[in-house]
Amino acid sequence: MKNETGHIGVLSATTLVAASMIGVGVYTTSGFTLAALQTPERVIMAWVVGGIIAICGAIGYASLASRFTESGGEYLFLSRTLHPVAGVMAGWVSMLAGFTGAIAVAALGLEEYLVPMLGEGVASLPGGTIAIASVVLAAIMHAIGVRGASQIQDAVVIVKLILIAVFVVFAARLILPNSDGLSADGLSAGPLSDTAAPMHWLDFAGQLVWISFSYAGFNAAVYIAGEVRSPNRNVPRALVGGTVLVTVVYVLLNAIFVHSAPIGVITAGENISQVAATAATSLGGQRFALLVRGVIVISLLTSVSAMVMTGPRVYAKMADDGFLPSFLRFTGRVPVAAIAFQAVLAIIVISVSTLTQLLGYLGLTLSVSSALTVAMLLVLRFRGEIERLPLYGIPPVIYVIATLGIAVMYAISKPEQAIAAAATLVIGGMFFVTKRKAKKVTTNS
Repeated sequence: MKNETGHIGVLSATTLVAASMIGVGVYTTSGFTLAALQTPERVIMAWVVGGIIAICGAIGYASLASRFTESGGEYLFLSRTLHPVAGVMAGWVSMLAGFTGAIAVAALGLEEYLVPMLGEGVASLPGGTIAIASVVLAAIMHAIGVRGASQIQDAVVIVKLILIAVFVVFAARLILPNSDGLSADGLSAGPLSDTAAPMHWLDFAGQLVWISFSYAGFNAAVYIAGEVRSPNRNVPRALVGGTVLVTVVYVLLNAIFVHSAPIGVITAGENISQVAATAATSLGGQRFALLVRGVIVISLLTSVSAMVMTGPRVYAKMADDGFLPSFLRFTGRVPVAAIAFQAVLAIIVISVSTLTQLLGYLGLTLSVSSALTVAMLLVLRFRGEIERLPLYGIPPVIYVIATLGIAVMYAISKPEQAIAAAATLVIGGMFFVTKRKAKKVTTNS
């Protein structure tokens, strides 16, 4: 049944997609990518390729969302089209990687950019204090109510996009006059493509895994589909529109980041994980860098907020189906217990992990889960349950092949990350078997 009276509109759903995507990845990844790929041109190419793949994925998710209009995301799609065990495994991935790990990454990134703005007193606090505080703040806001929280988020995301646009325009005015290979301070921006060492495709694939994490939030709107007005129409609009918008933002931002200073400066010391602040300092000095840090902090706070809002909807749906404890179920419009549960999980991960430890694992694990989800469109078409695929099936096929191909190449180069991702899936499968046996015992008794 179509939900025409949901309390979340297409604007809120689109800003949710933008908030979920524009997070820590875009402000940290390009320093590492530049160090690996050696030239700005290759970095920009990687972000363009990542954006095309994400748009293809958004088109696939949009087609699934027009068919399944309940909240639940990959858990719902895979449970209904493949098998409940696949859904539970995807839900487990969402719990550990898609939301818990991603919230931790965004919160830790927020802390890295905020601490230098607050002085030595704050810097002496235990690591993770500010990250944990941001998660608690987001959880309280979304536990109070969906409508008010989404309206606050709409306003903040719009302000964030405006500030990013101002930064892009300002930076472009400084960089373009120096487009002969020099940065704004007159220093060489780094080696040109024809002088750099040949690029190995495994290196490129490895960087795409990191970049794919930055694009991972393109599917955010499907997690709240049951609360969106006219979800069969508005959720696809939010998915595709939000992904295209963010892709343009990402390419522009990264073109500025990698052309703003010499490669040696961008990839040196702490600069490599704070590429946006490094670019701002090179372009406009410390005052401009302080302003940009403020924009990034706002951006990461909305990212934390968006994921604290969407993740618990998956757990609530799994609880409704009997695969998580019943206290996590929806109670009215707001799954308060699931929100608190999500906050606790994120705080635990923040306390035991670092930013760089999480990025590769998250990108690989989420890529495999989302590729399997989009592949369900092909399964439904083969079964005859849908009449036609979007754009003759080209975008879903591109997304599945590209995502799995990149994942395989990355797994070859980083087997320890592949083992961690596989372990996550196996644990999810074991969890399903355990819960199914428990449900059978309960039914028989």
